[in-house]
Amino acid sequence: MVYFIGAGPGDVDLITVKGRRMLQEADVVIYAGSLVWDAHLQFCKEGCEKHNSASMTLEEVINVMVKAENEGKLVVRLHTGDPSIYGAIREQMDCLDEHKIEYTVIPGVSSFVASCAAIKKEFTLPNVSQTVIITRMEGRTPVPEKEDLELLASHKCSMAIFLSVQDIDKVVEKLKKGYGREDVPVAVVYKATWPEQQILKGRLNNIAAKVKEAGIKNFSQILVGDFIEGDYERSLLYHPEFTHGFREGSK
Repeated sequence: MVYFIGAGPGDVDLITVKGRRMLQEADVVIYAGSLVWDAHLQFCKEGCEKHNSASMTLEEVINVMVKAENEGKLVVRLHTGDPSIYGAIREQMDCLDEHKIEYTVIPGVSSFVASCAAIKKEFTLPNVSQTVIITRMEGRTPVPEKEDLELLASHKCSMAIFLSVQDIDKVVEKLKKGYGREDVPVAVVYKATWPEQQILKGRLNNIAAKVKEAGIKNFSQILVGDFIEGDYERSLLYHPEFTHGFREGSK
């Protein structure tokens, strides 16, 4: 059996209880060493076989899984954040299907929600935004034309942009065109929940300079939208005059 587990954004205590338990029981662990904090490995049992996938190909990863399965071993594939977001797990699962190997996915805390927690904000505010767009800038990995950052920004909702801080000038240029203004609040969170976490706040007209001054080139979330600062309406859910299935509102 293979378990795909989200290790969380960094802090080893942000893995789920189930994820930690399976990590402790694993006979073989394949971890994304370029992104997953190796402090997670301290929870592996003695004799656990560990493989850093940063230098491995898909075929090499699958070969380790197949060998372990043939030997009756429990395998954990440890991914950063939540494996369903930029985790490249679909291709691994398809290979396991071909080998008729069973697998389970255990979700994790994504860096985009960890980053929002780090700046102590809420993506979805009444009368501000009820939508969060999770995306990335095109680079060596292409993005479908209909998902161009400028087009997505035209919705003017909350955004969490992965894998793009190295192209901050281009990101800002597209966001300005999409939002139609230069004063949109932005937060860049470097390595959310890690000991070296760093938070930069600004607006579209100055965030690129701040990123460059800080020397940030990777491992960052770019959060964009008026949820970061500004006015919002009170939630109806807890309004004394609002009636719902669990409470009668006052007149």
